[in-house]
Formats: sequence, structure tokens, C-alpha cells
Amino acid sequence: MVEESLAFEFVRVVESAALESARTMGQGDGESADRAAVQAMRAAFEQIPIRGTIVIGEGERDQAPMLYIGEVVGAPAQPGFEYPAVDIAVDPLEGTNLCATGAANSIAVLAASEPGGLLHAPDCYMEKIIAGPACKDALDLDAPVKYNLKAIAHCLDRQVKDLVIMVLDRPRHQELIQQIRTAGARIRLIGDGDLSAGIAAAVRGAGVHAVMGTGGAPEGVITAAALKCLHGEMVGRLVVNTPELHERVASMGIRDPKKIYTVNDLAPGQQVIFAACGVTDGALLHGVRFWGEGARTHSLVLTSASRKVRFVDTVHMSKAPGGRGVRLY
Repeated sequence: MVEESLAFEFVRVVESAALESARTMGQGDGESADRAAVQAMRAAFEQIPIRGTIVIGEGERDQAPMLYIGEVVGAPAQPGFEYPAVDIAVDPLEGTNLCATGAANSIAVLAASEPGGLLHAPDCYMEKIIAGPACKDALDLDAPVKYNLKAIAHCLDRQVKDLVIMVLDRPRHQELIQQIRTAGARIRLIGDGDLSAGIAAAVRGAGVHAVMGTGGAPEGVITAAALKCLHGEMVGRLVVNTPELHERVASMGIRDPKKIYTVNDLAPGQQVIFAACGVTDGALLHGVRFWGEGARTHSLVLTSASRKVRFVDTVHMSKAPGGRGVRLY
């Protein structure tokens, strides 16, 4: 996989998904928003010269019409050309409910690597602790919450009371929330979007110091891909609590369902690309803005081997600008 040449191709993929889903923003129809993002992303992949395989997608072949696990994507093969093989993890609309209600932090996102570079995670929950680069080797899933908070505070050279911890607002997190509050840290509860929250935790100045709690395992892998590029820290463990999930995990080649994963376990690839485009305004990315002659998108693309972080501000002109010109603000 040629990391540098593909990075901006993948930006165009997430831009396409963001543009189409943003047109449904605030209409209260999450299903339509997600469908628009999936269809746009699928069409955009057809323009990229790759032999891509979806390893994390919208579901199994019999459950999703597009971007199912195992689907092959990319431009039609041309005689005499050898397209690079790429594993791809997608979340065409992370924060479907956020888009449907017009709330912040909805994004279109994907991660890619050379074959075998992303864990084929089952569609189950994952326990997670995510923090920035300063917290390397300091996080422990089996330790009490207050221990992890003290460790994070120590690594950041601050007190526990100064920390802001992001947690999904779910009934399953009631005890976790209470323990964080008892320890003295502050909490920012979010309705959806733990993937974008995890990225924010690895970016200095984003206003959040860690993410704790249980979220989706597929989202955990995509988050790990971003963290690998940002040198962030993460530990995670699959929540395998039913016979069906045990069978599912075993069929995917995961021998130890209780294994604690690190960033390099979840995204072991040597060439990892992460791309995201804002759908609604968020802490890191602006949402899509429309006007009569086009739209403007704000994207982020990360590459591990080149160690580059790029923000891409794009004006999409749907027709020739009129007397008022192109809007660049």
C-alpha cells in the first residue's frame, strides 16, 4: 500500500459520505442519514485504484446491502495494472443520532492499512480506556478507576480534580460515573460518538484528557488506527458474555476473548491511514456548510509511517459561482 498517494483519495471518500449525510441533518431520520453516507462512500470507493477489502463495515453480507464485511471495493481492474491490496474499516456515519438531531461531533470516518494491519473485531462491546501520548504504559483495565485517574493525572502533571473524562451516557456506566465523581475528576457525558471522543483525548488542547467506559469494538479498532498515527494510548478488552459471541469470536480467529489489547494489537499495520470528515460541528472538525453554489467540508487525515497530521479544508463547487463569488469563510 502506498500510504502517501492514498491518503487524499480516502479524504475524498469521507468527504462524499459527509456531504450526503449532512443533507439529512436534523430531520430526525437516522436510518436515512446512515443510508446516504453508506451509498456515497461506496460510490466514492469505486473511483480509487485499490483492491480494497472491508474488514469492519456495516454488517455481514446477508445483513447489509453495501460495505459489508468481506466486500471488495475499488476501481475496476485495468489490464496491465496491479492495484495495491488494502484492508479497510469504515464507519460511514459515526454518530447517526447526532446527525439526525443536529447535535455536535457526527463524522464520516475510515481507517486503512496493508492486509492484516487492522484487527477483524466482532460486532460486540469493548471495555476501553483512551488517553494521550503522555500516558504510555500507564493505563490498566483491571485497576480501580481512581488508580487510572491518578496515573493519568501524574502523566499529565496535574491533579485528578483537573481532569475531564469523557463517558458515554448509558445506564451501564452508572457505577463508572459515580467512581469518577468520587475520585474528584470532572465528567463530560456524551450521547453518542465515542470514536471522535477517543481521538479528542489524544489531541492536546481538545479539552478532554481520557475516555472511559464500554463502547463498540469495531469503533475501538478505528479509534486505535487514529491513535497509532497520533501516538495516543489505549487499552481495550472485548465483552464476550454470550455463547453466541463466544462462537463468533472463535470463528474470527480470536483465541483469547479476555485478552487486553493495546493500540498496536488493534492496528498492527506498518502503513495506517485514518481519515475523517465532519458532518456536524465538533471539537476537532467543522461540520458541512452548504450555500447556493456548493459546500465546504473540513477533514482530518493521519498517516502513521509518514507521521503527518493534515487538516483539509475543501470548497466543493456544484456550479460556476455567481456574482457573490466562492465563499471562503
